[in-house]
Amino acid sequence: MRLSVLDLVPVRTDQTTSDALAASTSLARVADELGFTRYWVAEHHNMAAVAATSPPVLIAHLAAHTERIRVGSGGVMLPNHAPLAVAEQFALLEAAHPGRIDLGIGRAPGSDPVTSIALRGAAGRDDTDVQRFPEYLDDVVALMGSDGVRVPIPRQQYVLKATPAAATEPRLWLLGSSMYSAHLAAAKGLPYVFAHHFSGEHTAEALAVYRREFAPSEAAAEPITFLTINAVVAPTREEAVEAALPQMQLMARLRSGMPLGPLDLIEDALALDTSRLQPLIDDGLTRAVIGDPADAAEQIRKLAARFEVDEVMVNPIGSAHRGEDPRSARSREQTLELTAAALL
Repeated sequence: MRLSVLDLVPVRTDQTTSDALAASTSLARVADELGFTRYWVAEHHNMAAVAATSPPVLIAHLAAHTERIRVGSGGVMLPNHAPLAVAEQFALLEAAHPGRIDLGIGRAPGSDPVTSIALRGAAGRDDTDVQRFPEYLDDVVALMGSDGVRVPIPRQQYVLKATPAAATEPRLWLLGSSMYSAHLAAAKGLPYVFAHHFSGEHTAEALAVYRREFAPSEAAAEPITFLTINAVVAPTREEAVEAALPQMQLMARLRSGMPLGPLDLIEDALALDTSRLQPLIDDGLTRAVIGDPADAAEQIRKLAARFEVDEVMVNPIGSAHRGEDPRSARSREQTLELTAAALL
């Protein structure tokens, strides 16, 4: 089995953004040393608990601090950006780190409506950008290619390319959390990942549609996919549950429309009265992989078999105890170490 990592660059109550980035840099190095296949960073905006706002910037930083592991986006939310800008950013990343860059693209805004408007700028981009997502996806692919795109203008064909002399291209993945993405990935013959880590209700259905409808392409001769999971692995299940609790409370507040802040420390989460949110917290704990190494490894094997994948991407969600170094994420590193020891 191949193992990979998803990172939202979480920000705890004891951390600055700089601290959170230092912790994620250390986590990426651990993943690289342990033999994980890829390390993806998300795109979210205006959220106190998430520092992953700019995947290209993070990818450049993490790729420069690792040696072997593929680094990519999970994902770039394409309606927020001009296709040419995305193509240029990732073509340059591929030129700097040949054969190590993945471009995962999603359709969701990754933010609230006000932030989405601010991201799209004065040009007035609106919901039609979501409707034109398949067109924008094709534009990104073509612009990163060695031939570029021919733009018809009066009396000539203008050639537009992301970089002047592309030798290799990033590996493109389509990401999604709905059936729309499964149909689109299949139609375009792209590698596809369904966001099981936060939308696990339709994973089997989406992957079945993708595999059934897949049309071979230059990007992929056959369906390519893997599974994403939230996980905390610790020496005992009790320790794992405690470390997972702050993230589960945060997600329960999000799903309930409550105000959000940075990720709580474990002691603070244990002291909270969250009885109103307990059903949502319990649901999150049930859907995540949480336990000691043997139990967690068995859970991952069963999930991989159930969804017929040979790669699992782990989102290590554990928080920290009060007094730990704010520039580290020991629980998250431990999750990778114990998972790798059991499965790699």
